[in-house]
Amino acid sequence: MTLQEYDYARESPSKLAASCLLLALTMKNLGGWTPTLEYYSGYRSQDLHPLVKRLNFLLTYQPHDKLKAVRTKYSHRVFFEVAKVTPMDMLKLEEQLKSC
Repeated sequence: MTLQEYDYARESPSKLAASCLLLALTMKNLGGWTPTLEYYSGYRSQDLHPLVKRLNFLLTYQPHDKLKAVRTKYSHRVFFEVAKVTPMDMLKLEEQLKSC
């Protein structure tokens, strides 16, 4: 979903991927950022928190009519309808990130 957002172009792809993973783990209650993930990604959980919050906010953002191709594609069941995932409540997300 960040493909069409200029604000995310300046983020390093590895940090963006790590933040997406942390958000997914948090949303699905699959645990937090482990030492193994920290070692292989090179990012501490705390370094990812601001970007994770921005990504969660992006899920609430409704696209312009002209820029809906990516959202439409990832709304299909072949891609597990990930574009339809509801964002976490920001307070709940903040609370869970503090425990990571």
